[in-house]
Formats: sequence, C-alpha cells, structure tokens
Amino acid sequence: MKTSLFALLLVTFLIAATVDEAPQAVISNSSVKATLYLPDTAAGYYRGTRFDWAGVIANLEYKGHSYFGKWFDKYDPFLHDAITGPVEAFDPLGYDQAKPGELFVKVGVGSLRKIDNDTYKFMVNYQHVDKGKWSVQKKGDQVRFTHVLKDAAGYSYEYEKTVKLIPNKPEMVLEHRLKNTGKKRIETAVFNHNFLVFDQLPSGPGFKVEFPFTAKTGDLRGILSNSGQALTFARPLQSKENIYTLVDGYGTSANDYDIKVENTQTGAGVRIRGDRPLSKLAFWSNPRNLSPEPFVAVNVEPGKEFTWKIAYEFYTTGK
Repeated sequence: MKTSLFALLLVTFLIAATVDEAPQAVISNSSVKATLYLPDTAAGYYRGTRFDWAGVIANLEYKGHSYFGKWFDKYDPFLHDAITGPVEAFDPLGYDQAKPGELFVKVGVGSLRKIDNDTYKFMVNYQHVDKGKWSVQKKGDQVRFTHVLKDAAGYSYEYEKTVKLIPNKPEMVLEHRLKNTGKKRIETAVFNHNFLVFDQLPSGPGFKVEFPFTAKTGDLRGILSNSGQALTFARPLQSKENIYTLVDGYGTSANDYDIKVENTQTGAGVRIRGDRPLSKLAFWSNPRNLSPEPFVAVNVEPGKEFTWKIAYEFYTTGK
C-alpha cells in the first residue's frame, strides 16, 4: 500500500513538473490576458498526434472571467486530448493511399506511420516520424508560430499561425497561412475544437449556443434543447456523460460562421467568427467544457497558399 501511494505521488509530482516546465508565453492588451503553451519537441505541454501544436491556450481572462482551462482528469503530453482550447486539427494527408508501415501527414503535427488497413482514428497515438521544424516569434500582444515540413510522405508545406490580441478591444484573432511548397496538392479540412471552459463552471442549464441560421440537429437525448437558432441545456451532464450532434442549416457564406456561447447566469460570453464558409459544423460537450466545432475546407495547389482567420470577441452582459 505504501509503495502504491509513493508511486502515485511520484507520478503526480512528475506531471506537475512537466506542466510547470513547459515553454509558455503571456500576451495581453488593455483588457485581455492570455497564457499560451509553445510547441517544443522535448518539453512541450502537448506532444500528441491529434491536434496542431500551435496556439494551445492555457488560460484567457477578461473582466474577471476565464474562458479556457483544464477540462480533463488525466494529463500526459502525448495523450490525444490532454489539451486546452481553442485548438485545431487537420484531416490526415495521404492516409488512405499509404500502406501499413508507410507515412502520412497531419498539418501542424508532422509525418506519422500508418499502423494497419483500418480507417484513420484520431484517438490512436501514431508513431511520430518527422516532427518538422518549429519556430516562434513573441511580442507583447501576439505570438507567431511557424511549422515547416519538407518531403514527408511526398508533402511539403509552411504553416503559419498567429495568435494576436487586437489593441483596445476584447478580441483575439487566430490568423492562418498554409503554403504548399511540395508537388502534391494539399486537400484537407481543419476544425477548431474550441474547448470552452467558462470560469470552471459545469456544462448545463445557464449556457446557450447561438447561430445566425435555423439550426438542424440530430438526437439531443433530452440533454439539449433546440429553439431554432440556439441550443440550450435541458439538464446538467452527468459524470463521464457527453453529447455530440452535427449542426446543419448553414449556407455557403462565411456569414454563417458566427457562433455565440454565453452563460446567461454570469453574463460571460464569446462570439466566434470565421472568414471562410463552414464545410461542416458539430457541437460536443462533456460536464466540463462546451465545444462548438466549425470545419473549413482547405485546398492548396503546389506553389499556392491558403489563408483563414477566426476572431473571438469576449463580452459580458453586465450581470
């Protein structure tokens, strides 16, 4: 019993040390302060193979409210979702064409080794073969991340992501640029798994998610209610329970990439807008976070580049 307790305490200590030693940067403007984890192949907070390593936000504060934070119980830098939002993930490149043992690519991650003939599974921690080269430029109100991958499974790219706070506004913008420097077309989709955590409050009644169109959803299992342009919680989520639904009804204009998430009891809210049309939209929540999941289609010919932006406007209703 004493040995088991000692082992547990040792693991807890090592995990805490890993988090504390992970490279970080703090940015701020007149109203918003955010802490970001920086990509690092040896000591980075997140070194898994599901999500883009750039722009992992540990915490963001505005007017006494926090909007992102830890929502999971178990931490491991290689765990597929031991990460804090908003974070993005790209569909794999070349996975279906690769044979077991051959390589495929995920933008913002690098090249990975295919295990078998099964379909790609995001929960699998595939062997990381080429992590590419990361560089970071820090300023007082922004951080620019650049990931360069050369000739990995036939793909080459320069991926740039800048997380910036807009001067004198409670607004954060994620700016992206993906340049295809190889000979193969880059055709994928990228989604943002927002992982919103408002003041560490549990998911449930009091939260609402609004859309600028009439939303069509799947079975909400008595957990969510759909009033047409808003999802609200009919009841709290229980321990280890989650809800996932696709959301349809949006059009081909980027105007429909406009989502509000608000806690009507505290008045804290965020408006999320993209400058590209939605290619898919989902909503997922567990007892500790709310995640609108907007997808954008990416198609880049060799020698060309693709850009997109996502803006987060934080607000309070004065309650």
